[in-house]
Amino acid sequence: MTATTFLRHRSLKMPSIALGLALALSAPAMAADLVISNWDGYMAPDAMAAFKTATGVSGEVVVHATNEEIMGKLIAAGGKGYDVVFVSSPFAEVLSKLGLTEPIDHAKVPNLANLYPEATNLPHDVGNTFSVPYTWGTTGLCYRSDLVKVAPTSWSDLLAPSDELKGKTTMLATDRWLLAAGQLDKGFSVNETDPAKMAEVKDLLISAKKTLLAYDDTTFYSKLVSGEALMVQAWDGWCNYGIAEKPEIKYVIPKEGSDLWVDTMVVMKASANKDAAFQFINFMLDAKNHAWAAQNIDYKVPNKPAMESLPADFLAKFPNMAMPVADLVKFEQLRDVGDAQRDYSKIVSEIKAAQ
Repeated sequence: MTATTFLRHRSLKMPSIALGLALALSAPAMAADLVISNWDGYMAPDAMAAFKTATGVSGEVVVHATNEEIMGKLIAAGGKGYDVVFVSSPFAEVLSKLGLTEPIDHAKVPNLANLYPEATNLPHDVGNTFSVPYTWGTTGLCYRSDLVKVAPTSWSDLLAPSDELKGKTTMLATDRWLLAAGQLDKGFSVNETDPAKMAEVKDLLISAKKTLLAYDDTTFYSKLVSGEALMVQAWDGWCNYGIAEKPEIKYVIPKEGSDLWVDTMVVMKASANKDAAFQFINFMLDAKNHAWAAQNIDYKVPNKPAMESLPADFLAKFPNMAMPVADLVKFEQLRDVGDAQRDYSKIVSEIKAAQ
């Protein structure tokens, strides 16, 4: 795998929060004790000020739009210039394999005790040796319950839609999630690399392309709100953005299942401020701080007291936020597939180029 090819369009449009421009820096600020790289809107606007008040450590936030963007910078610089970086778990795996991450010193992150036991046993990093989970969730179908005659139950409802849905569905454009829909529909692993099986997935997704309105990673929920789309492939939290605007929008995990996606925090081995970096991670794992992420990003967090503090009306409004952890972790986690990522990218290019 080329370490920059696993791409997730994260927080390119985050309607539930507006991060202050003071945090949206284009390059690391050397005057700060810590430099944090995160997606726009993925932490409270006053988080760094609160962290300094609590610890005396100053920090600056550098915004990255995608996993791919920050990976390119980290690999080019050997991780220098950054202390804590937020990346999706397959990227954390790559950084670890490249020797760019510092082992997590559990003694310096006592709030790791707030994590659900399941969050300490994730396949990409059993025991949180090099990464700490920050958010996690599923990918499924988001649809207009008031406009769709029969509620979807299967990935085939998206990939071989009824006549009423043709031209009114979207799929995620990013390689791993686009392929996952086909992999799951076929009963394959979301990390499948067998060429024969992936050829089946390609054929299925080429057929599905003919029925789509668009490939869309960032505005699909808006298309649902307006009625331009009736059903879309969606990350659970992004479906919540649509639900917030139109309660008739619903989210369902197809019977064939979902992937388990995890976004993490890692400390760079090149950091000259590792103790402060661990202090920052510990601060973010504070139940109150982590609950902010759940309520404002509308993503589930792997923090037991944080999730238990969420208001009942919030959970009622966004039912997928109340998904039991035991059910969530039954799904297969997206993993680094190594050199097969090149094959994935080639297959996706062929799918999108098909007529």
